[in-house]
Amino acid sequence: MRKFGLYLVSILLLISCKDNSHMKYETLELPRFFIVGISVRTTNKDGQSQKDIGDLWGKFMGQNIKAQIHNKESVDTYCVYTDYESDFNGKYTTILGCKVKSLDSIPAGMIGIAVAPTTFRVYISKGKIPECVVNTWMGIWKEQPERKYTADFDVYGPKAQDIANAEVETYLSVK
Repeated sequence: MRKFGLYLVSILLLISCKDNSHMKYETLELPRFFIVGISVRTTNKDGQSQKDIGDLWGKFMGQNIKAQIHNKESVDTYCVYTDYESDFNGKYTTILGCKVKSLDSIPAGMIGIAVAPTTFRVYISKGKIPECVVNTWMGIWKEQPERKYTADFDVYGPKAQDIANAEVETYLSVK
């Protein structure tokens, strides 16, 4: 899985991308919810996020972090991008974890965050992982919608288990 994380981040940092203009999305409001998991503070500068997020995925999978999280609302894995210093060019925090009922029980070595209620654009990536998710993010960066930069996230649910034919939801906080 570490290779997957490194590959995903490597591709996300590419400047050139496919023509993803006019990407389809749904807009919806989500109430506040909670995430518990492991985190890293990183930046896209000089490829630092490639190493940091790759290492985070390796730790998440290698130490079976998901099994250590209490009060999960589902088995979905969330990859949350938050605490942006400015935009996707500045420092930000990546959290790999699960949606939980409350922040009352955070295991040692993990963090918990509350994702504020806001409006999200929801994109559905379909196809082979990681390419389908990478194409979605590259399309978002090319399209440059008005983002809030509060918390954005990918949800790897039951439909993401078949890596060759996956569906992954990407939530983008927007103004």
